[in-house]
Amino acid sequence: MNQSWGGTLPIPSPHIEPGLTPDITHDAVVVVPGIMGSELFDTTTNRVIWGLSKGRWLAKAWLTGDGLTPLQLTHDELAGDYGRIKARRLLQTPAWSPFLRGIEPYHKLIRTIENTVAHPDALMTFPYDWRLPVAVNGRRLAQEARVHLQRWLAHPAHAAARQQAVDEQPARLVFIAHSMGGLVTYAALTLGGDNDLLNDTRGVMTLGTPFQGSVVAANILNAIQGAPLPLPHTRLASAAATMPAVHELLPRFLCLEDGLHVRHLAPTDVADLGGDKDLAKASHDFFATLYSQPLTHHRPVVGIRQDTVQSLKLVGGIVYPSEYCFRTDTDGEIKRDPNGVPRRYRVWGDGTVHRESASLLRRTIPVFAQHGALASGREACRIVKEFLVEDDHLGPDQAEDGIGLNVPDYVTPNTAWDCIISGTDDPSQVECTIAAAEGDWHRSVQLETTEDDRLHAKVIVPDVGLYRIAAKADYGPVVTQLVFAGPEGRAQPSD
Repeated sequence: MNQSWGGTLPIPSPHIEPGLTPDITHDAVVVVPGIMGSELFDTTTNRVIWGLSKGRWLAKAWLTGDGLTPLQLTHDELAGDYGRIKARRLLQTPAWSPFLRGIEPYHKLIRTIENTVAHPDALMTFPYDWRLPVAVNGRRLAQEARVHLQRWLAHPAHAAARQQAVDEQPARLVFIAHSMGGLVTYAALTLGGDNDLLNDTRGVMTLGTPFQGSVVAANILNAIQGAPLPLPHTRLASAAATMPAVHELLPRFLCLEDGLHVRHLAPTDVADLGGDKDLAKASHDFFATLYSQPLTHHRPVVGIRQDTVQSLKLVGGIVYPSEYCFRTDTDGEIKRDPNGVPRRYRVWGDGTVHRESASLLRRTIPVFAQHGALASGREACRIVKEFLVEDDHLGPDQAEDGIGLNVPDYVTPNTAWDCIISGTDDPSQVECTIAAAEGDWHRSVQLETTEDDRLHAKVIVPDVGLYRIAAKADYGPVVTQLVFAGPEGRAQPSD
């Protein structure tokens, strides 16, 4: 019985209207994965050469002499004959790569979008041969996106969903692109050969796209001639030296420290560190053309607070990366201290792409996440959903507080290695676990405070394989990273 004024107020029952319209989008959605995010099939051998459904293929790929040979571009492919390799689907199981580290499949992102579109046929995924030039994949994406939109516009489910759109406007395209997929999307919309495609696009959301490149690409190419490294790193360097795509991921911002000067990487520098001078020159020319075309309707999601290399020194052909970057005034001059020394800034990033490279705009949507898991995290999926259902939604201005995760990319079984958590010095606030990507093995990770106000733990895994570290603070999202455990053997610089 409800009481009168001065007594306890009644608890109202929820008011439920019948026949609520579902919160969905009537647009056509395209998901474009990042580098190494598509399964590759060799049509000449009838074999999957990247992205097998079982994790055991990782050990063969990275730890045998010819495991990555099929990924190297042949002379015919470098000349433009791309028929040998087919990208058949998105990555289905977790993968791992030196320097790039863990690559999570896109299942959570796909499920989020499937639950937000008017019909499953409104969603298209775009697997592509990520070894090839961005321009090549951009042209193919432009063609397939146009076909997808036309097919969806003629779909019976579109006619019904269109009724809830503002002014019942017909569907347009929405691109959700991770990592290098954002560059492919940029190329498709501006240089893909379809002059109307950009006008038929409602929005582009990029997740950790290296618009200005990444120092990690220089590390990848340098592993072939740098200091002794584990076998996987030198195997990747040999394959990457033939790949236009890796050269297109090289940093295009002022990053190379040369005494008191900071400059861009030149093609000769790329050759010195182990890359291909001609591929570096072609990449420079391509991006000069790409950047002259604006990418409109763009919403960049940027990973933050993860330790990320942002600059480098090149000494005797060896790359020495650093976790700081440089800034310029509007006239392009490097900011310097009173003694003329370039000022160093630590802006963090997602572990692969530093924050200032991950956007063409100053306004970004920050999330706490590692690069390979950026598209599969809860926060990113929530932001994607909001972007799909609200035309002009820019996402949250600030990310909730969170933590950073720093682990090696390659470890050996039964040998202790360091797991470091940044963003807090209180171990009671963080739950950290490690689990095998396949199988039932899992352990809690016991964290302790370090002198630099971080948390630290020594971790040991029992066998060769792929493992997932997950760290969750009381006040923020889960941060995850994949770690590959392999044999003790290391390659010499001549490998």
